[in-house]
Parts: sequence; structure tokens; C-alpha cells
Amino acid sequence: MSILSNTYGFLYGKFGDSMFYILGFMLLLSVVAQWRLYEKAGQPGIAAIVPVWNVIIFLKIIGRPASHIFLFFIPVYGQLYLIPKVWVELCQSFGKRTMLDYVLVMILNGLYIFNLGMSYDTEYLGPVYGKHIPEDKRHTSPSMA
Repeated sequence: MSILSNTYGFLYGKFGDSMFYILGFMLLLSVVAQWRLYEKAGQPGIAAIVPVWNVIIFLKIIGRPASHIFLFFIPVYGQLYLIPKVWVELCQSFGKRTMLDYVLVMILNGLYIFNLGMSYDTEYLGPVYGKHIPEDKRHTSPSMA
């Protein structure tokens, strides 16, 4: 018996059908969030549901070349350094430059992306990769819609 079937049996035994409804709702929420984020950045929203194209568009939004998709596959560098760095660059592309924004995008990634996409106050400022971002001296609070 495989680990996958054991895990499935355990989760189904504990949660029943409600687990599938919750996961389905979370999937729908993440697709809507990413779709709105792409449209806000001037990219096609349909890219949110196409597997490799969505990563290329995501990299394009923050200004990275499409060839950086291969860097995500480097074992430690890709997961522990590059993914959080890309999330911070996403925050900066939408004008969110406080430490609280960076922590929120690391901890609550899906909900933070949903907030960026659905917030009327947040605008796409353009790609930030390779550009020096000056420190903003005025105090800005994170956008909580």
C-alpha cells in the first residue's frame, strides 16, 4: 500500500467530504486572486490557469527574464532564496515596501496575493528586478482590504 493511499484514507476518515470542499474553495480563491493580479499588471488573466505560462507571466510582472524559471529547480537556492525574493519583488512591484508587507507575503502568501489583486487602492507600479528602489521616508501602512 502506498503512502499516498494511506494519507488519503487518513484524511478522508478524519474530515470526510468537507476536506474536498475546502480544498476546492481554496483552489478557486487562488485562481481568482492570481487572475486579478495578472489583469491588474496588464497581463492576460487566462495565464493564471495555464501551468508553465503562469510562472513566465509572473516573472514578467516583476521584470525577471523567462529563463529564470529554471533557477527555481536548483534545490536549496530555488526554494529557500529565490521564491521568497520573488515574492518580495512582487510586493515592491505593487508599491508595498514595508517589512510588514514582506512578512505577510511570506506567511500568508495566497491571502496576500488575493489582497493585492482585489484591493482598489493597490496599483501596479512596474517591474522592479534589477532596479534600485529608493527608501520611502514617509510611513506607509500595509493595505488590508
